[in-house]
Amino acid sequence: MSFKQWTEEHQGVWEFVKFNVLSNISTITRIVCAAAGAAIFVNALGLTQPFKFLIFNYSDPGTNGLGGFLTFLVAEVLAQVVNFFVQMKWVFKSSNGYGDAAWKYAILAVLIVVVNLVLPGYVTSFCQNSFGMDAALSSTIASVANTLLAVVVSFPLLKFWIAK
Repeated sequence: MSFKQWTEEHQGVWEFVKFNVLSNISTITRIVCAAAGAAIFVNALGLTQPFKFLIFNYSDPGTNGLGGFLTFLVAEVLAQVVNFFVQMKWVFKSSNGYGDAAWKYAILAVLIVVVNLVLPGYVTSFCQNSFGMDAALSSTIASVANTLLAVVVSFPLLKFWIAK
């Protein structure tokens, strides 16, 4: 059986594989934008004054203050825009209009960003307090939990609601 035949016969599995592999394009976008943002907002412009807004707390030392927040914001928005187009056209080959899909994807992206900001603290604390894990292992488990949750939530919402 050829690869093409296999992908046609197992379209759902193939979409899931493409979803996970091609999501790395947005990850690369996020990393590049974060490096550029830090160079611009933190190093060049010196926007390191403490910043706190809603659930975003960039007031502690080492968070780079306002520059850290702007770096996060720009990198995340650009990564999500890239991911939207990658998922719509390359993974799900959606014929759904961008106008109809974009607002749905924006809701999904905001949900995932909020969960990614809030969940790690709870998972890390749970691992350390309940199982006595060190910071490195508990942070790794929190990162894995975040990633798995994002996949479990994102894939079906993209497939059946956003990019149908």
